[in-house]
Amino acid sequence: MNLNEEVELLKRVPIFAKIEQAKLKLLAFTSERVNFTAGQEVCHQGDQGDTMYVILGGVADVLINDSNGGQIAVAEMKKNSFFGEIAILCDVPRTATIKAKEPLSTLKITKDMFYRLVAEFPQMAVEIMRELAHRLEDTNQKLQAATKPA
Repeated sequence: MNLNEEVELLKRVPIFAKIEQAKLKLLAFTSERVNFTAGQEVCHQGDQGDTMYVILGGVADVLINDSNGGQIAVAEMKKNSFFGEIAILCDVPRTATIKAKEPLSTLKITKDMFYRLVAEFPQMAVEIMRELAHRLEDTNQKLQAATKPA
């Protein structure tokens, strides 16, 4: 895939939609394209994280550790989704394990590049907040459903 094709892919990702073409080229050029095979872990809950990922193609499972030492799938992420931003924003260990459900193509964005983009494009921060709010609402609904008496 060439640089222009990567820029076109990035334009379709909601958090990058408002970013000008030249900056998207810089992002595509400075970010690492990383592919994962089905079943491969992208990141592991509890590990330190200084990068975020944007899914360019494929599907990944979001897994959290349960009290028995196993893992529970709590969500699925597809093309144009992003993850890893919490470890960057809050400087905390990874909050979940992300595992490729099928071959996964990602763009790996460093902490420095992430902060440069957010500083230059406040709209990107708004889109990230919007996505985090959706995730929180989804989690709250799942918790309510799980704790309702039968």
